[in-house]
Amino acid sequence: MHIDHDKMNFLFLLKPKHDVAFLYDYNTLRQGMEKMRRHGYSAIPVIREDGTYAGTVSEGDFLWKVVDENACSPKAQEDYLVRDILRPDWCHPVHITATMHELLQLVTEQNFVPVIDDRDAFVGIVTRKDVILYFCESE
Repeated sequence: MHIDHDKMNFLFLLKPKHDVAFLYDYNTLRQGMEKMRRHGYSAIPVIREDGTYAGTVSEGDFLWKVVDENACSPKAQEDYLVRDILRPDWCHPVHITATMHELLQLVTEQNFVPVIDDRDAFVGIVTRKDVILYFCESE
């Protein structure tokens, strides 16, 4: 029996929001860097107070803001918010009803893909590693 991976839903690969570390866009740079370090992440999703997906930030985003603003001290890092370093053109989300094919298009460019619902609320992520493992096991 052949499974058409292009038409199937990917939700079985979803790591739900409650199992994923994320930042709020109103967190300070200091809070963001501390959380990323604690979890060992190089990038982390960002959501707004209303739960909608705002974007994703990387270690480099934090680094360049610290360098550009000369905000090397923890105190200076509290003067800037995570929303100040969001790049709208990076780490695009996928809709919860997207196909596996649509997910694969994004996961080739991103280590993880944020998943949103009809209200643009962040519901979780799908990691590149989980996608690769799924296809290796289904062979």
